[in-house]
Amino acid sequence: MGGAGGLARTTAVVCGLLTVLSAILWPGRWRVPGGVLGGGALVGLSAWAIRGVVDGWLSDGGGRPGGAWLLVKFFTRHGILALAAYGMMARLHLDPVAMLVGVSSLVIAAGIDALRRIQRFS
Repeated sequence: MGGAGGLARTTAVVCGLLTVLSAILWPGRWRVPGGVLGGGALVGLSAWAIRGVVDGWLSDGGGRPGGAWLLVKFFTRHGILALAAYGMMARLHLDPVAMLVGVSSLVIAAGIDALRRIQRFS
C-alpha cells in the first residue's frame, strides 16, 4: 500500500474505526461520533485543497492559470474549509474534541503506513 491512494484509504479506515469506537464509548451521544466523522471530512477537504494547488504548481503550465490564481484558489478552498468547520461546531453542535480526533486520523494513518514500510524493509 503505497502512495497517496493508500494513505487516503488508510485514513478513511482509521476514521471509520474511530467513529465506531466513539459510538461504543459514548452511546446515545451522536455529537461525538458525528464530530469524528466531521473531522475526517475536514481533513479530506483539506487534502483536496492542498493537492489542487500542488498539482497546479507541478503541471507544465500549458494553458493553466498562473501562480497568483493558484493561491487564490488555495485560500478560497481553505475559506470554505473554515466555514465547514464553523458550521459543524456552531450550527450542528458537533463535539470539537471529537472533530480533532477525526482530523488526527490522517496522522494516525500516516504512522500506520510508515510502520508497514519499516516492516517491509526489515
